[in-house]
Amino acid sequence: MVTTIREGIVFHPQYLDAAAQEALLRHIREAAKAAPLFTPEMPRTGKPFSVRMTNMGSLGWVSDRENGYRYQEAHPVTGRPWPPIPPLLLDLWRDVSGYAAPPEACLVNFYGSSARMGLHQDRDEQDLDAPVVSVSLGDSALFRIGGTVRGGKTQSLKLASGDVLVFGGPERLCFHGIDRIYPGTSTLLKDGGRINLTLRRVYKPSH
Repeated sequence: MVTTIREGIVFHPQYLDAAAQEALLRHIREAAKAAPLFTPEMPRTGKPFSVRMTNMGSLGWVSDRENGYRYQEAHPVTGRPWPPIPPLLLDLWRDVSGYAAPPEACLVNFYGSSARMGLHQDRDEQDLDAPVVSVSLGDSALFRIGGTVRGGKTQSLKLASGDVLVFGGPERLCFHGIDRIYPGTSTLLKDGGRINLTLRRVYKPSH
């Protein structure tokens, strides 16, 4: 059952059935052959993230010590363009986003059993009218949602494989993160772990 967590945050549990999850995983594996997983770094400190990532789409999100958070058209290691976003995800975006223009970036994060993601905002995009659409695959995770300013009350939501979460409107800039992974809660990934996909529109359609 689709649930509105609060205005702008909509939860679609088990949006993807087992067959769709397997199909999407095949697309991700093919994409990772063309654009291998890499470990981003925090701006200024160079501290490595605990997740590995890659991207699909005309743009990809990257981060390193020298140039910080940004979108770019090529993989930071290979220098090649990112592979395209698969039709399955474009259809998903059209169904749940409520936004006419397609996503330009799909960030692929791989979480091992001990990986985390601190509370942060997705604010490197120019088009903040478009929502962020998050897709979970593999082991379940505890997702934490805060307000649009740092600090204050947060709430937690357990995300399982196949779940989709949309945040936009007044909550487009809400702080959010991953507190923990629950190993062994899914058999989708042979060696365990979690994949999170975030579909994002970077530029306004008139760009």
